[in-house]
Order: sequence, then structure tokens, then C-alpha cells
Amino acid sequence: MGLKKFIKRNLFRLLYPISKYYLSKERRYKYKDIHITVMPYVFHPGLFFSTKIILEYLEGKNLKGISLLELGAGTGIISIFCAKREAEVTATDISSIAIKNIEQNSIINSVNINIIQSDLFAEIPEQKFEWIIINPPYYPRDPINECEQAWFCGSKFQFFTQLFDQLGLYSDISSNITMILSEDCDIKKISRIAENKLFKLNEIIRIRKWGEWNHLYKILTIADTTKFENSIMGNDLQKK
Repeated sequence: MGLKKFIKRNLFRLLYPISKYYLSKERRYKYKDIHITVMPYVFHPGLFFSTKIILEYLEGKNLKGISLLELGAGTGIISIFCAKREAEVTATDISSIAIKNIEQNSIINSVNINIIQSDLFAEIPEQKFEWIIINPPYYPRDPINECEQAWFCGSKFQFFTQLFDQLGLYSDISSNITMILSEDCDIKKISRIAENKLFKLNEIIRIRKWGEWNHLYKILTIADTTKFENSIMGNDLQKK
């Protein structure tokens, strides 16, 4: 293990219990015109970079009338952002606390969202979504409760195996499937799992925050990868 990875892994071991303590109480957060409550132990969008990166990416997108699914919606802030831009939003989470949080925040922000408690796609009626947004757990450890499922993907990356097993039932070649990952996770391992299920991670944005690279990917079927890579070659990949 390199020195940088060693330091970051041990830093996470320190920061994770601190964040758990901070998140043990209800908090408030605001992003532009969106005001939310963060219920105890729900993933706080203001403490981490991933949610804001996704929101900034969506800022210039025309979402009106788009059928959009957010997997693992947490507080629901991304789903609310999209609903305010007239997308037809389905928000899911495995956590019963998060589901209550999404319901509460959708009322606070006066938006209509289809909210489903589900372990990935398990409880979602089979359909094709035009856009799927995924801010996944990626630390390789088995979660011991609902709260830890926002952080840990399983010791054998079970979250990603299940995700790519089912993703094709809810998307087609025209779907925009967007997922964010940090350099802290095992991106090579996740990419191999995707490729074994005939999907490929194509980077569209790379952003460095506080010395950490965050990668936003568009997930494609292997068959559609060449066309996508030709379309972004030389001008679409953004580095900040």
C-alpha cells in the first residue's frame, strides 16, 4: 500500500466515528433554493463533495419531463433539485430513516416525488428510466445496520455486483446513467465488476477537492462505448 493510501485509509478510520457523532443529531442544510433537514444518521450532503459535484453537473441539464431515478437518495436533495426542474422523479433508499427524510424534505420544498424504500432495484417496478443517478457506498466492509449501508458496499463489493446485475432491466442504450466515485475507493475493482456485466465506466468529469480526486462517470453498455468515446474525445472530459 502506498503512503498516500495508508494515510487516507487511517484518516477515514478517524473521521468516520466523528461524522457518526455529528450526524447523531438532526441538522439543517441549504443548497441554493433548496432547504432540507438531515435526520440522524442519514448521509449529510454538505459534509462530502460527491452530492455537490452531481448537483453542479445537473445545473445545465434540461430535465423537464425526463423520467429520473435516484438510487440511494439519502436526504433527497438531488431528487428535489431535479423535481424542481420538472423531471418525473423516483427516489429510493434502503434505509427507512432516509425514506422518512425524503418524504419530509419533499414537503418542505413543495415537490412531488415517487418515493420507494428499496434495496437497489428490488422494490421498483420494472421500467426504463431516461436518467439514473447513483452516489454509491464504496468502502469494502459489510454494513452492520441501515446507517452503515450509506458508506459500505460489502466486503466483496456486493452492492456493485447487485447494481450491475439489475441495471439493464431499468435502462436502455439511450439512458443517461451517472455515477460518482472517489479515488479513495477501488475503482479498478468496480470497473471489472461492471465489465463482467457488459457495462463500462466512462469518465466525464474529474474534480480535485482538498487533494482528493472525484470522478463522475457515465455508465454505458460495452456495445455503445466506442460511439461515446468518439463523442467526447478531445473536448468533453473536464478537469478542475
